[in-house]
Amino acid sequence: MQGVARQLAAQTKGFEPQIAAFARYALTAQGKQLRPMLVCLSGEAIGTIREAHRTVAVIIEMIHLATLVHDDVIDEAQLRRGRLTLAANWGNEVSVLLGDCLFAHALKLAASFPTPEVCRAAAGAANTVCAGEILQSRSRGDFNVSRAHYFKMLAMKTGELFALSCDLGAFVSEASEARRNLLRKYGMALGTAYQVYDDCLDVLGSEATAGKTLGADLAKGKMTLPILIVRDRAGVQDQDRLRHWLAHWEPACLAGVVELMVKYEAFAESRSVIQQYLVAAREALRPLPPGEGRSGLAGLTEFLAEQTEALGVVY
Repeated sequence: MQGVARQLAAQTKGFEPQIAAFARYALTAQGKQLRPMLVCLSGEAIGTIREAHRTVAVIIEMIHLATLVHDDVIDEAQLRRGRLTLAANWGNEVSVLLGDCLFAHALKLAASFPTPEVCRAAAGAANTVCAGEILQSRSRGDFNVSRAHYFKMLAMKTGELFALSCDLGAFVSEASEARRNLLRKYGMALGTAYQVYDDCLDVLGSEATAGKTLGADLAKGKMTLPILIVRDRAGVQDQDRLRHWLAHWEPACLAGVVELMVKYEAFAESRSVIQQYLVAAREALRPLPPGEGRSGLAGLTEFLAEQTEALGVVY
């Protein structure tokens, strides 16, 4: 992981000197690095870690960071990981173009592999993630969005890069097609569970845990799982209250929304849904050979399961 961080920071040398500072700012933001971790653990679950694993991890993390740069422009976000966003520092125009540069640089790295498989997979995943973000943007403020559409967006905008990380980590370790498919299923299930959890933090967590102001997603018109649960279970009067609060959002509305979530047990069902995805992730790992890689991947599901159980306990 330290090698991935160093290689990621070193990518600034591949940018024009005049924009290297912007690239460095985007590439050195220390997040959870979940995707690089999945590349490494998936590779280790099949064989040994090679330099190529680190390069794949850098490619996927760059794609992820590019989407974050663009997200911050769309959401007009001021802070990301405790510091000003690129857009807040240098404006939307620089941010959009820098995000494009990050995408292009990631694909340039992918094209350096002797086989086109890595580049093809990375390009396909980038396309899927961006399409998922478009679907989410088009669905904002749609009170009638279906749960199926919600989970489709999650799979596209988050699950896809988790799945790609596991798949390419296994590919570099020369895994069979069957084992690559198992790890891809694991990544998709874990990524979807993680995004549902993150969506729940918007109303069920603390601001210190969520890393953002509570209700931020609702303020942007995002229909997240706990909101969909309340909508589907509520009577006409409570549905009307919820619809009004979402359409005329103010921070003071959050207390009323949480009250409805308690009333309709949205917390418990949200936790149950996350746990179901985590069970599916563990099942995908079962046929893989025992070892530290598989244990590490299983450990991620256990950690997220523990965090999930803490959701909404204060209510």
